[in-house]
Amino acid sequence: MIELKTSAEIEKMRKPAKVVADILAVLRDMVRPGITTAELDRTAERMIARAGARSAFKHYRVGAAVFPAVLCVSINEQVVHGIPSDRVLHPGDIVSLDFGVSIDGYYGDAAITVAVGEVDEASRRLIETTERSLYAGIENLRPGCRLGDVGAAVQKVAEAEGFSVVRDFVGHGIGRALHEEPQVPNFGTPGKGRSLKAGMVIAIEPMVNMGTPGVRVLDDGWTAVTADGRRSAHFEHTVAVRESGPEILTVA
Repeated sequence: MIELKTSAEIEKMRKPAKVVADILAVLRDMVRPGITTAELDRTAERMIARAGARSAFKHYRVGAAVFPAVLCVSINEQVVHGIPSDRVLHPGDIVSLDFGVSIDGYYGDAAITVAVGEVDEASRRLIETTERSLYAGIENLRPGCRLGDVGAAVQKVAEAEGFSVVRDFVGHGIGRALHEEPQVPNFGTPGKGRSLKAGMVIAIEPMVNMGTPGVRVLDDGWTAVTADGRRSAHFEHTVAVRESGPEILTVA
C-alpha cells in the first residue's frame, strides 16, 4: 500500500533530507587518493550525531545480514552496499556514496558517485550519464505520470550512451520507513505501471553499468558487484511528488 504524505509530513522530511545532502557534500570534498573508506564512514557517523539524527543504514537487517556502517561505499565494479573498510582510494577510482538518516521518525536518502582524482574518459562519461539519467527520471515524477514513464526516461539516457541499467536493485518510496511502496525500477515502458499521485515521496536511484546489467552479491552478504567486472555508478535523490511537479528534498 502506498502512503501519501501530507504537506506537513513532507515538511518534516525536509530536515533529514537536508542533513543527508549536507553530509554528502562534505564527504564528496573528502574523496581523494589515499583516504580510506572507513575514514569517510567515521566522518559521516560523527556528523550524524552532531545533527541529532539516526543512521538509516547502520544495523539495517536483511534476513541474517546486518549492515555494520552508516555509509555504503562502493568502488569501481561495486554497484551498491559496499562496506567501509581500510581500503584506500587510488587515483582513477570512482566511488559511490549512498547515505541515509532519520530525524523525528522520517527518513532521507541520497547517493552520489565521485571521481578520485583524474579518471579515464569512459568513467567520466559513466558518472555524467548516470546523474543525467537521475534527473530525467525526476522530471517524470509528476501526478498523472506512471512508474513506467520514470523508468523509461532513466533507461533511455543510459542506453543512449551504450550503458545498461541495473535491474536487480530499484528505487523506492520513503517516509516513516526507509523503504516503502512503491518500488521504482530504472527501466520500463512509457504509460505502464502505477500512476503517480501528489503526496508520494520517492527515493529514485539509478545504478548504471558500463557493461552488462547483471550483478552478483559477494560473500559478505551485502556488496553487489557487476557480473562482468566493469564499472558502475549510482545517484539518488529523495523527491516529493507535488501538484506543481517534482520537488527534490535532498538538496544542501
